[in-house]
Amino acid sequence: MDAYSPYLLEAICYAAEQHKYQRRKGFAKIPYINHPLKVARLIYKFKPHVEESILLAAILHDTIEDTDTTAEILEKKFGAEVAQLVLEVTDDKTLDEPSRKQKQIDKAPFLSDGAKIIKIADKICNMLDLLHYPIKWTDERKIRYMKWSKDVVIHCKGICPDLDKEFDHTLEKAKALLNTQIE
Repeated sequence: MDAYSPYLLEAICYAAEQHKYQRRKGFAKIPYINHPLKVARLIYKFKPHVEESILLAAILHDTIEDTDTTAEILEKKFGAEVAQLVLEVTDDKTLDEPSRKQKQIDKAPFLSDGAKIIKIADKICNMLDLLHYPIKWTDERKIRYMKWSKDVVIHCKGICPDLDKEFDHTLEKAKALLNTQIE
């Protein structure tokens, strides 16, 4: 294992504290913190020599979007690079859902390499949760989510080929489980 600084544990503790009362919606009330930890673990699995800032940002990737954390707080605690990565993958919650989804597609080609890696891992984890945990979504809605994820990720590929393959594998698994073609 690479030697990471104590900031990694600090980021885990900070994210856990920020998400402590949150649960994944419809996902059997799974503690929300499991999600960013899975995203970071997935990145490390497929890119074991990844820059620490990317792992930190993966752990913190939903703190601005879903808690009262600000970019200024993240910059003070974890540095400008981590704060910038988190900002890049943060949705603008002032927009309606269709606008937010389209903005992710439009923004994806212009993300930094680190943000692209986080984005792909996040989509993989979300798709796996949709497929393996009970949620009150119709198969049609799940299929729309998978298609949209593909539309975002297509612009993020090329940085980590093994992570790209894992996304493709997860999408194929989704197609089989949902008995559909996602073009």
